[in-house]
Amino acid sequence: MSHASRSVEEILRELPPEAQAEVRDFAEFLRQKSEKKHTGEANFNWAGAARDLRDRYTSVQLQHKISEWRIGADEASD
Repeated sequence: MSHASRSVEEILRELPPEAQAEVRDFAEFLRQKSEKKHTGEANFNWAGAARDLRDRYTSVQLQHKISEWRIGADEASD
């Protein structure tokens, strides 16, 4: 019987238990990997959320301000 005509199950049954576990792990990895590709399109509903800040800050100033907001104003002044 050629390799192309044998089912995966047939080949799997002929492997030792340790190799069967590896095949199972790899198959699970491939399944999860394919699920991640089908999560849908990117959502950019946040775009323009800081529009009201553009007259108050340059892009560099805004980057610094965001860092302050993320780590807290007290820690940023250290």
